[in-house]
Amino acid sequence: MLARLRFKRSARVSAAKVEIYTKWGCPYCVRAKALLDGKGVSYTEYDITMGGPKRAEMQERAPGAMTVPQIFINDQAMGGSDDIHALDRAGKLAPLLGL
Repeated sequence: MLARLRFKRSARVSAAKVEIYTKWGCPYCVRAKALLDGKGVSYTEYDITMGGPKRAEMQERAPGAMTVPQIFINDQAMGGSDDIHALDRAGKLAPLLGL
């Protein structure tokens, strides 16, 4: 009898601490998270749809940032979705993530 084997693609574990500030319904947030998910990167998401202390925290961490997503890798502000996609195209995102 032949045994059926199923292989699950193993997720890569990022050595970096990744945080993303988002708002509900934001297509750029969805796009940024899809890139991180596609790389198997775990991240902490802060939903600032209703404002509050996390929005203030985001603006303190990234002065002048008024839009979402705002992405931080190892506490360094990376910018938004377009910024991390540009880093990825340039081959610079994976090293930042420790992949």
